[in-house]
Amino acid sequence: MTIEFDNLRQWVGRKESRTDTIDAWPVAALSATLDRNDPEPKPGDALPPGWHWLYFLETKPASELGPDGHPRRGGFLPPVPLPRRMWAGGRIEFLRPLHIGDAVRRDSEIVSVEPKHGRSGDLVFVTVRHTVSANGEAAVREEHDIVYREAAKPGEPAPMGKPAPANAAWQRSLVGDPVLLFRYSALIFNAHRIHYDLDYVRDEEHYPGLIVHGPLQTTLLLDLCRRHEPRPVQRLEYRALHPVFHTERFTVNGNPGAEGNSVDLWTANAAGNYAMTGTALITAN
Repeated sequence: MTIEFDNLRQWVGRKESRTDTIDAWPVAALSATLDRNDPEPKPGDALPPGWHWLYFLETKPASELGPDGHPRRGGFLPPVPLPRRMWAGGRIEFLRPLHIGDAVRRDSEIVSVEPKHGRSGDLVFVTVRHTVSANGEAAVREEHDIVYREAAKPGEPAPMGKPAPANAAWQRSLVGDPVLLFRYSALIFNAHRIHYDLDYVRDEEHYPGLIVHGPLQTTLLLDLCRRHEPRPVQRLEYRALHPVFHTERFTVNGNPGAEGNSVDLWTANAAGNYAMTGTALITAN
């Protein structure tokens, strides 16, 4: 496939803005989805780190969706002519808390469109920078990396993953079953069929099972910090390395750094290989 990269790079610098209100119901719903025993959220409560992804949702009409369930390409994001689109990683700074009841604004800009070539063929990485503000002050700064990939060939073996550490100071074991994936997809209004349509993900994208969302894994990494560390996360860098499928048990893991102000985080699949890695910086006392 020939990709017109010069045309795609015309999207660099494209901007959009959205406004929203930090309502309580999505907070209660995500808490239930993550199997937390949180008190009922109320106005003024701080939003947990990373939960801003519950807001600023894209609500395209069904007639404007593509065959994979995503909005048709060529709007804010560039029309990359590669069929598989995945959450690749990112960097987030939590500058100040958002609170339930806040009127918020997100300003977004495409900052890079870069072609690469990997073992699976052509790749295109798109990086989007977001700034979330409340009361005129920036609260979250984020860069989000999206990767577009060629279609897998039927019967093509999945790449071997890199072994993750066998032991972790913090660990939680889960199964990314269809109920968890459905509830999370509904919360972020994500119609990407790889998360709920087993026939599609097997027959069209040639994966062995439904795929656990990248942002869900990232949220679980941040949630692990909340469960073990009372100080809030100040910054998170993370990278998706390998899919996790609904047919397997996976773990969410963390090892605090010796100096006490950072945590090495990762998810590992049933084979014990890295699925996502991350490093969190913790706010100093």
